Amino acid sequence: MEAVSIPVIDLQKFPGQSAKILEACKKWGCFRIINHGIPDKLMSDMKQVVRALFDRPLEIKRRNTDVIEGSGYRAPNEKNPLYEALGLYDMGSSDAVETFCTQLDASPQQRKVIKAYSTALHELIMELCGKLAESMGLSYDLAKGWPCQFRINKYNFTQESVGSSGVQIHTDSGFLTVLQEDDCVGGLEVLNKSSGEYVAVDPLPRSLCVNLGDMATVWSNGAFCNVRHRVQCKQAAIRISIALFLLGPKEAMVEAPQVFVDSNHPRLYKPFTYEDLRKLRISTGLHAGEALELMHLETDN
Repeated sequence: MEAVSIPVIDLQKFPGQSAKILEACKKWGCFRIINHGIPDKLMSDMKQVVRALFDRPLEIKRRNTDVIEGSGYRAPNEKNPLYEALGLYDMGSSDAVETFCTQLDASPQQRKVIKAYSTALHELIMELCGKLAESMGLSYDLAKGWPCQFRINKYNFTQESVGSSGVQIHTDSGFLTVLQEDDCVGGLEVLNKSSGEYVAVDPLPRSLCVNLGDMATVWSNGAFCNVRHRVQCKQAAIRISIALFLLGPKEAMVEAPQVFVDSNHPRLYKPFTYEDLRKLRISTGLHAGEALELMHLETDN
C-alpha cells in the first residue's frame, strides 16, 4: 500500500482551488472536500439516525423498495455478505424523501434530521458541480435537474472477516459521489491510476470524500478518471457510510462539451443516456468501468 493520500480541496478558497480540483479529477478521480458548510452536528445526528434505521426489523427494512434497480434495500448476499444498504431515488425530491422516511417508520425527530441532511447535501453537490464547471470556464448549470440517488451503507465486519472485501472493486455509474465516511472505521481504498496500486483513504473527521464515476469520464471525453475503489475489512467493527450519487441527465444524451474536444482529442464516446449505461452495466456484469469500452465510437483504421 502506497504512503500517499488523495488531494484535499478547500471549498472556501475558490477560484484559487480551480487548478487543483481539475488535476484531482484527471489524476485521481477522487478528492476530499473541507469547509463544505455541512454542520458537524447535522453530520453526527445523521450517523445516529443511520444506525437506528439499520436496527429496524428486517420486515421494515424490506419496505424500502427499488425505484430503479439497487435504489432500495439491499440485504447481505453471497457476493457481498458483509454489506447491507438502504436508499432512495431521488434525494432532490421532497416526496421521495418523505416516502423513504415512511417506509422505515422514522420518528418525527429522525425525519427532521433526514430532511435537513438531504437538503444540505443536495445543495452541496450542486455547488460542487458549479465550482467544477467554473474551473473549466463553463457558464451553464452542469447538473441542473439531474437525479441524486441516496444510499446509506452498513458493513458488518467481524474478526473472521478481517482481510476480506466488504464491497468488491467497482466504479460508480454516475457523475460524482459525495461520501460521508465512518470517522472511526476505515476500509475505503481507491486505485492510484499512476502506480496501479490501491491507496487507503483513511477517515478524516469533518471532511467529505468525492469520487468521480463513469458519467464523468464520458462527459469529460476521457479526461476525468472514474476511480476504481473497494472497501476492505480492517477491523472487527460496524462501519457506516452515507453516500449521495449525482447520476446524470434523466433523459438527455450525454456528450462532452467542446472544451474537451479538439483535433488532438477527438470524441471517444457515442452519445447515450445514463439509463443506457446503467442497464448496460447490469446486463454485462461490468461494474468497474469496463462497460465504457462498449460505448466507444468506432474509428477508421
